[in-house]
Amino acid sequence: MSGRMFFKYFAFLIWVVSASFKLLPSFVVWFLWDLVSLFGGRFAVLMRYCIVSGRAKRFGKNIYFGKSVVLKNLAEFSVGNNVSIHDSCYLDAIGGLKIGGDVSIAHQTSIITFNHTWSDMSQPIKYNPIEKAPVIIEDDVWIGCGVRILPGVVIGKRSIIAAGSVVTNDVPPGVIVAGVPAKIIKSIV
Repeated sequence: MSGRMFFKYFAFLIWVVSASFKLLPSFVVWFLWDLVSLFGGRFAVLMRYCIVSGRAKRFGKNIYFGKSVVLKNLAEFSVGNNVSIHDSCYLDAIGGLKIGGDVSIAHQTSIITFNHTWSDMSQPIKYNPIEKAPVIIEDDVWIGCGVRILPGVVIGKRSIIAAGSVVTNDVPPGVIVAGVPAKIIKSIV
């Protein structure tokens, strides 16, 4: 049975389990996340879905989280329907992270929504204040493995980010970008 069919048939049960995770203290929820993060299989995937659904700002249906995904600051995380976030991705939503529908994010991708500042010379850089900037990934986007998406970027609808790219600027709709920094290599619309 596909993920979409599973969510259709068991929507009420999934809702009940997700609602129960909302009642648990955060430290218990994140302990469970770390525990199920180590495993594959439908049960572990379902548990990861239920854990995040109660903590995210907006959360769609049929969302897949692979093994060892790191999620931070979920109060600023919004995600649409039919999204897959594969193994070993790192997503920090402190500055705001919005992922549209029908998006695939391949393994070992990082999405960062903040930068360190360095203007206070009396402190090490790591203790200087951070600057937040949202990342927006529109609908129907494919992000290849090992991509780095930096703060303040908008990735347009129906775009492809080639594996290993570092995205530092906005990506227009309907293009393939690649490289460090990522540049348009082809239009696909």
